[in-house]
Amino acid sequence: MLVPTLRCVLDCSYCQVSRASEHASGFDWTEETLTAVLSFLDRLGTDEVKIEFQGGEPTLRLDLLQRVREYCRSRFTRSEFVVCTNLQRTSPALWEFLEADDTFTSTSIDGDFVTHDRQRTKNSELARQFFANVEEAAKRLGSRKLSALPTIDPYAPPAFDDLIEAYERLGLNSIYLRPVNYQGFARRRPAREDEVDVWNRLHSDFIEHLIRRNAETGRWVDEFYFTHTLRRMLSSGLEQHVNIRNPNLLGTNYVLIDYDGTIYPTDEARMLARIGRIDLSIGHASTGVDMAKRDELNTASMNNFDPDCIHCVYQPFCGTDVVDDLSRYGRLDVPRHTTWFCRRQMAVFDKVMELIYRDDAATKASLAHWAGVAGWPAGLARTLP
Repeated sequence: MLVPTLRCVLDCSYCQVSRASEHASGFDWTEETLTAVLSFLDRLGTDEVKIEFQGGEPTLRLDLLQRVREYCRSRFTRSEFVVCTNLQRTSPALWEFLEADDTFTSTSIDGDFVTHDRQRTKNSELARQFFANVEEAAKRLGSRKLSALPTIDPYAPPAFDDLIEAYERLGLNSIYLRPVNYQGFARRRPAREDEVDVWNRLHSDFIEHLIRRNAETGRWVDEFYFTHTLRRMLSSGLEQHVNIRNPNLLGTNYVLIDYDGTIYPTDEARMLARIGRIDLSIGHASTGVDMAKRDELNTASMNNFDPDCIHCVYQPFCGTDVVDDLSRYGRLDVPRHTTWFCRRQMAVFDKVMELIYRDDAATKASLAHWAGVAGWPAGLARTLP
């Protein structure tokens, strides 16, 4: 993950990275930093690489994105690029960059117009421009190269159908519900004791809504995190999502290089440093990864010996989140079952098991589709009671 600039054209209410304003100075890679980043990439012991451009709004420095992509194409046998952009502003040069076969686009759609405007643009004209741009992206890029996710305020969520329809209109049939993260500017929100319980109920209700809706329409929409967890529990080796990876070793097969060249083990770790919560940096692009600091972090990156996890039936399917625990509690030795991470994970695991044992046709149809069961009759949902 590369952050060529921390500047952004928006001021989202829940900004997790504490972005800088568009016209601020000192928040972009210098030529020296770019050189260090390319040198860091050159030292990687691999012939394949995936680059995710984060921000701020990375497209403000399209020139830097272009230089990184050109370098990686010549250095690696296979390279892939993801641009995480708010798609608030576009240009012919940007569309040309995004339309390349090896380049993918990730954006945020928080639901219907009203919800998206309230949380992100705070300006109806900007909101209209965004929805026009994202529709153009869907036409130009297609669902294979365009992805999106909503950030959900559990106390003011969009109507489920409005959210689903916003994604379906773009040809997107997988929605990853993401709660407002306790990072960056989002920490200004007052912490509420019941928030994880409110979130878990909302997530469960959304899954139930999808089951009913899928059966009625015959269109298969899924919630990404639930589907990934379902598949993880039914099959071995599906550990691509870090929340269900064990051990979840930090700074090994992915790192983030910030706008000043500092290396962090995760995106969330740089967010904590940005607000002065804790410095979890593990090196600099010019000098590489500090293995001693990385290894110290990784002493808590597995659940095999946790006194709570060893008694949990879901341990084989679960992981750890060192950075989230440090963010919320300032320490790693809090009882596992009291943490946001554990309570959220347990609720999803419980929901998976509840639905697996539920004996009704609508549930079975969605579960089969979400699990990727071969040979499931595609038209069955239309005949369900």
